[in-house]
Amino acid sequence: MKIIHEIDEMQAASRQARAKGRTVALVPTMGALHAGHLSLVRHARAEADVVVVSIFVNPLQFGPTEDFAKYPRTLEADCAKLEPEGVDIVFAPSTGQMYPPGAKTVVHVEELSARLDGGSRPTHFRGVTTVVSKLFHIVEPDCAVFGQKDAAQVAVLRRMVRDLNMPVKLIVAPIVREPDGLAMSSRNAYLSADERRRALVLHRALGQVERLAASGEVSAETLKQAALAEFAKEPAARVDYCEIVDPDTLEAVANVDHGALVAVAAFLGATRLIDNLLLAASKPC
Repeated sequence: MKIIHEIDEMQAASRQARAKGRTVALVPTMGALHAGHLSLVRHARAEADVVVVSIFVNPLQFGPTEDFAKYPRTLEADCAKLEPEGVDIVFAPSTGQMYPPGAKTVVHVEELSARLDGGSRPTHFRGVTTVVSKLFHIVEPDCAVFGQKDAAQVAVLRRMVRDLNMPVKLIVAPIVREPDGLAMSSRNAYLSADERRRALVLHRALGQVERLAASGEVSAETLKQAALAEFAKEPAARVDYCEIVDPDTLEAVANVDHGALVAVAAFLGATRLIDNLLLAASKPC
């Protein structure tokens, strides 16, 4: 496994692979890797000849009061986890490499970037689309793998790829959960033991929606109120959003007949967690 820090070197390695007729898969991450990230790597390995994992804590996707400074940076430990997975290249550029002095260009997807996470984190998705577009230009992957846990991010990136005619196939891997149902996240490490226990309310709220939908309930408002009622049982959780939306446009839906994304975000102490559930269509489109 090769560790690359320079953009020029990464571009050369990618060009060399393609010149040999090899396909390239990219798994973009911010490091602090866990089993969820490793599942993305396995999907990438199944799709391409060369697997590149980027590790870059992107300052543009953090707001001024968020956790950029304390976000865990564990490159050595991350590489130790990636090597047994057959990763070919770890691309770990510096902030100066990715955003040279005087850089002014950003990539912004209108409308979608203001929904769900974008409602309370107004610059977040602009940071995501900017860094991912740069990674796509640097690595030039045939495909890129993202996690379903970041469903809103996936919708925004799909629109970016479509609108800008980027020749990249986006692959979305299922959420990986702890045995008790908590979605795996690098930020779970911030939780105290008590907060960790209370954080299960996100999974329980989604479970309530899933059970009601399975019983035939199609009203999005009824399903949303069921989730909020579950959150109300856990006063330590401060809800950021609880929405039922179209998974492609992130616009609210009135009913879930044709499928929907149920997305929740909540704070446990200072830690913000997200989770979601995809409801399958009960009627043909």
